[in-house]
Amino acid sequence: MEDFEKFYNSALRFLSYRPRSEKEVRDKLISKKATTEIIDKIIIKLKEKKFINDEEFAKWFLESRLRSKPQGIRLTEIELRKKGIDKELIDHLIHNSEFSIQNDLEQAKKLIEKRITRYKGLDRQKIYQKLGRFLASKGFDWDTIKKSIDYVQSQGERS
Repeated sequence: MEDFEKFYNSALRFLSYRPRSEKEVRDKLISKKATTEIIDKIIIKLKEKKFINDEEFAKWFLESRLRSKPQGIRLTEIELRKKGIDKELIDHLIHNSEFSIQNDLEQAKKLIEKRITRYKGLDRQKIYQKLGRFLASKGFDWDTIKKSIDYVQSQGERS
């Protein structure tokens, strides 16, 4: 039982920094050389005490990404999948939250508005290329990239 307590305390420390998915906790315990049997017992206990909940974790993750690190829905989905969150849960949360396609467009516009001043003096085609590559690296799809660049550039021409 001594091993159980040692690994359980390790898991609690790991969870104390920020919310974690079940997969993240499992991976951490595996890296600490815990046996599968002990890991399973720890996960059950953590779930009973509501220290692990993949749905709550995914909601928290989406909200934090929305606030602090603007990026496309696609890239956020990939990050959540790497953290062991089920695809159906991800789809449900994305389609039933403020993290929608409309918000994706707003996020892209904000990123462009911050970045476009770097490209003063460049021709329109170069600006499109640079902003397009930048937004693609942030996980935005081509349709969102085009709409957001067109919108921001049309606003700039009016001023």
